[in-house]
Amino acid sequence: MAASMAFVGAPRLFMCRSGYQQVIRCAATSLSSGKRCYSDKKAQSDYDVVIVGGGIVGMATAQELIRQHPNLSFAVVEKERQLAAHQSGRNSGVIHAGIYYTPGSLKARLCVKGLEMSYKYCDEHQIPYKKCGKLIVAVEPEEVPRLENLYKRGLENGVKDLRMVGPEEIKDIEPNCVGLKAIHSPHTGIVDWGLVTKYYGKQFEKQGGSVFTGFKVSALKQTKEGSAGSKEGLKYPVTVVGDSSKGQKLRCRYVITCGGLQSDKIALLSGCSSEPRIVPFRGEYLLLTPEKCNLVRGNIYPVPDPRFPFLGVHFTPRMDGSVWLGPNAVLAFRREGYGYFDINVPELFEALSFRGLRKLAWRHLSYGVQEMYKGVYIRAQVKQLQRFVPKLRPADVTRGPTGVRAQALDRDGKLVDDFVFDQGEGHLGKRILHVRNAPSPAATSSLAIAEMIADKVHQTFSL
Repeated sequence: MAASMAFVGAPRLFMCRSGYQQVIRCAATSLSSGKRCYSDKKAQSDYDVVIVGGGIVGMATAQELIRQHPNLSFAVVEKERQLAAHQSGRNSGVIHAGIYYTPGSLKARLCVKGLEMSYKYCDEHQIPYKKCGKLIVAVEPEEVPRLENLYKRGLENGVKDLRMVGPEEIKDIEPNCVGLKAIHSPHTGIVDWGLVTKYYGKQFEKQGGSVFTGFKVSALKQTKEGSAGSKEGLKYPVTVVGDSSKGQKLRCRYVITCGGLQSDKIALLSGCSSEPRIVPFRGEYLLLTPEKCNLVRGNIYPVPDPRFPFLGVHFTPRMDGSVWLGPNAVLAFRREGYGYFDINVPELFEALSFRGLRKLAWRHLSYGVQEMYKGVYIRAQVKQLQRFVPKLRPADVTRGPTGVRAQALDRDGKLVDDFVFDQGEGHLGKRILHVRNAPSPAATSSLAIAEMIADKVHQTFSL
């Protein structure tokens, strides 16, 4: 393996795939301790703040808030049996540098800051990562002006050590890659974001926080005072209800929701608007066969085409030594549907009946058909990838994992590309803050996003 693929920040973890899997098993074991309550146990207690959602944004926020307020009590509730079960544990694992985003925008600032914070956090907690770098490659003449504009954007955003390279230098960095021109980002890296999320949870628990898994929020209610005139309803005015048949109930002063794929549904529980709507898009990856993983050293990405809503296929090395290719982007048939036959009819009908999705689909009908075609026919996706690595052959790939992206859409079919905070109505709503959209790259930016959410919490609740 090339030197650029060495583990950084944790030299003792430089190892083969089996060794890395041992690291994951050891981390999982260390994370199994603490105040974790599963769905077959009763969960009833009182807290100052309850965070709904055990993904990377929810856990980063919980970790940051308990760090800032060690004298307050915090709990996280997560409907799955483990943290990072969906987007946070099913993404490409890239640590993004912040090249793509509009200069001066919140996304740009948070990503550039988040990259530095992520590497520092991984070093402090000996979480393995690789600074394998990234090439954004122009393979057609019409892509070069867009690439040059992207380079200027990256420089304005303060991305470190960014440089433009020609065909020969492309070969030096990626011997099997071809292109007219490319941006090289040496500090782009890869990490297991699911593992990072679990470490956030571990630190949260170490500081006294409680994590309740198997706790699916079914209602957010105003706490009723006891029959004997108890004042608990005044002290803990919000009740977070899970499975009432199992006694899942937490009382608290304030609630913060970071629900990801379920964020709009959770917001509705406190009387918020149904928009922006979360529409799930499934991304289907291919895998390089083990003997062909040496075809690439780092991340190889296309130049974004502004005509299309999503980035396009790319090459992504993984921490376990595998290489993911893709993804495409097609409508998922349920919020957490990872296959063509994973269907929830009410959720699918809900998505298709939303005028925002219909407008987006009509606007990009041809693109959508192509994405579906690439999902069914591997050769079609390989053909796109061969533009960058001509040596790639259909026999070199197999079907790989899938993920689902929580894409926020407005009613005009526009992708919501910024953070959305919301509160419900009345006395209850004033005590609940919904993070309805934390756009990509939320994983890279998670620690920086957590600081921003903590500031928003202070403004809203005066903790």
